[in-house]
Amino acid sequence: MPFLANTPVEKTTGPYARRWWALLVLCLSLLIVVMANTSLIVAAPGMTKDLGLSSSDLQWVIDGYTVPYAALMLVLGSIGDKYSRRGALITGLVIFAGGSVMGSQVDQTALVITARAIMGVGAAVVMPATLSLLVAIFPRRERAKAITAWTATSGLAIAVGPLVAGWLLEDHAWGSTFLINVPIAVAAVIGALALVPPSKAEKMGRIDYVGGLLSIVSVGSLVYATIEGPHFGWGAGPIAAAVVAGLGLLAFIGWELRHPHPMLDVRKFRLRPFSGSMLAVLFFFFGTFGAIYYATQFLQFVLGYDALETGIRLLPLAGAVFGGAAITGRLTPKLGMKPMVTAGMAIGTVGVFLLTQIDKNSTYTDFLPTMLLLGFAIGLSVSPATDTIMGSFPESELGVGGGANDTALELGGSLGIAILGSLLGTAYRDKLTDMIGGHLPAAALDTAKDSVGGGLAVAEQVAKSPTGGVQQAQALVDAVHESFAHGVAQTSLVGGIIMAAGTMIVLAVLPGRRTAGKHRTAEPVVEEEGRERELTDSL
Repeated sequence: MPFLANTPVEKTTGPYARRWWALLVLCLSLLIVVMANTSLIVAAPGMTKDLGLSSSDLQWVIDGYTVPYAALMLVLGSIGDKYSRRGALITGLVIFAGGSVMGSQVDQTALVITARAIMGVGAAVVMPATLSLLVAIFPRRERAKAITAWTATSGLAIAVGPLVAGWLLEDHAWGSTFLINVPIAVAAVIGALALVPPSKAEKMGRIDYVGGLLSIVSVGSLVYATIEGPHFGWGAGPIAAAVVAGLGLLAFIGWELRHPHPMLDVRKFRLRPFSGSMLAVLFFFFGTFGAIYYATQFLQFVLGYDALETGIRLLPLAGAVFGGAAITGRLTPKLGMKPMVTAGMAIGTVGVFLLTQIDKNSTYTDFLPTMLLLGFAIGLSVSPATDTIMGSFPESELGVGGGANDTALELGGSLGIAILGSLLGTAYRDKLTDMIGGHLPAAALDTAKDSVGGGLAVAEQVAKSPTGGVQQAQALVDAVHESFAHGVAQTSLVGGIIMAAGTMIVLAVLPGRRTAGKHRTAEPVVEEEGRERELTDSL
């Protein structure tokens, strides 16, 4: 069978015939990138027990993936534009699969973190390639629908990752959760070779490697400081990283403003549709990732669901994503992107605020409305925002556009998990200290205050201790549950306030419709030099 995908997409006279099959390949690639984090949520308790992970170790197992993923996307997206977007996709999948195989075989904390970092590098290649290929393959009239499918895949991965991981953990060790990615990556590589057309930027100048290096330093340092500062205290390391991030960002902006072919034309942030959409993605995933992070912990540690049961209970979130995506596909062309984005953010904000009602007697049904609202909000608002961001870049910068969108997404998620996770930990520790401060030895109390998992582990030891007993252990379990529920409620209040503020900011920044009857997301008008001048259509 001839591979029609061997015809470069730029050289075709009409829409690429296999574009919907190619979209399936892109969505498969996206699926494993998102699943790499969501599957870890349910594998974390077993991993913590087998490897003896401290709270710091577990945080870096998670963030060993996040830091290179967030820091490298912009520059790797530009490299994909220059040389080959399909080649970048395949290379990223191979690197990702290699890291996954390594993670499944090692049994030392440092090696697990290394494997996760390798996967993060692969993800940083894959993510911008999926969006740049999508925009290159699909004509403008179909692009919003394709991006909606791309967004829905993210929601599906949030639920499918824990579900598949939970199923594997019924009979296998935590290492099996890394292997989820391998067959999907192999299938995506084969599909990319057969179905995805070659694509690269036409008449692209030299890559701005200095700007790329500055972006890596600034974004990487910012993510590191965000993770380390709230979670472990603002010591010398996080403060130094924050200073480096600030200086690197200033240097990056100054360099890009003067460079004739910048890695990212920072003047785009003067455009309200672009800056508003970037802020929407960042604020939205701040609240969503943070809420899902601690809600799943409550399901496991307080309600006692195992990995598979937790995964099953996240499925309504995926269904709600598809519901929101179906609605936004119909309403965005009629109403414009601003109402859909801000409505989605408002709905997500309500979902986070609902968790302020959580207490130690809460059940899964108390979390279900939040799951449904967050999923619906993802489907409703993320694809119009992403479509607007990608529409702000000319053909030669699609990889950079994908990297910018995904950096906002990943940075928002990192901020949400780090900051809200830190607030949760502080509220949990303070409440638990008030309840049991004088009833445990200092070492046991420190372990119990470190995390909800640590508190339950101490309770097990108390139950087996000759000086303890079942009654004392149960009292400790009740205190841990009550303290964690208190932390969830307090953290959700702060998270909801931040999301509400973000919604108001995005509402103010995004422009309204300026011309009646023109509702589609605008594409940039680009001068001969390839620079964006303005968005011509109203939103």
